[in-house]
Amino acid sequence: MRSVWGGLVVLCAILGGIAALPQAAHADKYASIVMDADTGRVLHARNADARRYPASLTKMMTLYLLFEALDERRVRLSTPIEVSRFAAAEPPSKLGLKPGETIEVEDAIVALIVKSANDVATAVGEHLGGSERSFAKMMTRKAHELGMARTTFRNAHGLPDRAQQTTARDMATLAQRLMTDFPQYYRYFASETFRFRGVTHRTHNRFLTGFEGADGLKTGYINASGFNLASSAKRKGRHLVGVVFGGRTSRSRDAHMVDLMSEAFARIPKAPTHQRLAADERPLPRMRPELPVAVAAAAAVPEPNPLREVPLPRAKDREALSDLIGALAANGEMGSRDSPDVPEDGWVIQIGAFRTAEAAQKHAETVRAAYPHLVGLALADVVPLQERGKTLFRSRLAGFTETAAAQTCATLARRAIDCALIGPDGTLNVAEY
Repeated sequence: MRSVWGGLVVLCAILGGIAALPQAAHADKYASIVMDADTGRVLHARNADARRYPASLTKMMTLYLLFEALDERRVRLSTPIEVSRFAAAEPPSKLGLKPGETIEVEDAIVALIVKSANDVATAVGEHLGGSERSFAKMMTRKAHELGMARTTFRNAHGLPDRAQQTTARDMATLAQRLMTDFPQYYRYFASETFRFRGVTHRTHNRFLTGFEGADGLKTGYINASGFNLASSAKRKGRHLVGVVFGGRTSRSRDAHMVDLMSEAFARIPKAPTHQRLAADERPLPRMRPELPVAVAAAAAVPEPNPLREVPLPRAKDREALSDLIGALAANGEMGSRDSPDVPEDGWVIQIGAFRTAEAAQKHAETVRAAYPHLVGLALADVVPLQERGKTLFRSRLAGFTETAAAQTCATLARRAIDCALIGPDGTLNVAEY
C-alpha cells in the first residue's frame, strides 16, 4: 500500500509540473529566466540550465564578436563585407545578396537584428573568422570566456545543427554582456525598421514594440527550438533581462515574456541611484591581469602570460589555497600591509596582477574611472609581490566596508574583471561570483 501511495505522489508531482508549464510552450523545449541586468540576481528561472537550441539567438554572439572587432578597430562601421557563394546560398530569412556583393558593417548589424538575415550572418562570420567552421570555434571560445559554459556554436546564424546548443541562463548572460561591454553599439538592438536598397524591413519583435520600457535584443525560431526570445526592459530605475525558449507561436511567446517581465518588475524594488552605472559610460578597456588575483596574492609566481586568463579557484581548491596563504603569511611573504595609503581598518579589493607597477596603477585608476558609482571614492593602491626572483605588482582598490567590498567585487566580476577580497587583517577571501 505504501508503494502505491508513493507512486501516486510521484505521479501527481509529475502531472502538476506539466500543468504548471505555460500552455503556450512545448514541454520538451521550454525554458525561461528573468534576471536583474545590474546585479545578476535571478528573479525567475525554469529549466534555465537545460540545453536548448538557440535558433537565431545565435546571432547575438555573431554581433558580440562583430562589436568586439569594431571596438578593437579591426573593422569600421563603413567596412564592406563581401558575400561568398556559400553565404548567398543560405536559406531565408535573408536579404538575398548575390555572390561578390558587399554590405557595410553598420547595415549588417541592423540586418542581423531586424531582418535576422542568414546570408549576412554567414558573411560576417567568414569576414571575421575566415570560414564558418573557424568562426563557430571563435563563437564557442568567446561564450566560454563569458561564462556560458553549457553553450556550443556551430554556425553564425542559428539554423539547425544538433550540436549547436545553449541554455536560457547562458543567453541571459550574453544579453547582459552585450549591454555592459558594448553600450555604444547596444542601441542597435532597439531598431524597429531597416531600409536597404529601397526596401524597408520591419522587426518581428513585438515585445520590443509593445512592452513599456523594452529596449531590444532578439527573436529566434527553428522547428527544433520553438519560438525563442531574448528581451531587455527598463522601468523605475531597474533593468531586467528575460529569455524564453520553446514557445508554440510568436504571439504566445511574446505574451509569456510580458507576463514574466511584468511580474518581475512588480516584485523588484526601485533601485537606489548609486548602484546604477551612467548610461553613457564606455566599457572598461580590456586590460588583462597577468595572473588571477587570488593566486597573485598568495601563490608562488609562474612565468606570467598576459594572454592566458585563469579563473579564480573553485570551492574545492579553497582549502589548499588557504593553507598556502597561511604558509606565505608565516614567512612574511604576503606583503599586503606595506602601503601607507591603505586604511588599517578597511577592506581592500584586488583586481589584477601585472609585471610593472605602472600597469597595475593604471588598471586600478581605469577601473575607478569607469565605475565611479561603485569605486569612485576608493584609493588606488599597488603592492609588489616577490617570489623566486620575480616581481608582480598587485592592483588594488582600498577603503571599503566589508559589505561594500563584497558587492563591488560581485559587480566587477560580472563585468569580467577579476576580483578578490582582502580583509583588514590581510586575509585573502576567495569567493565565487
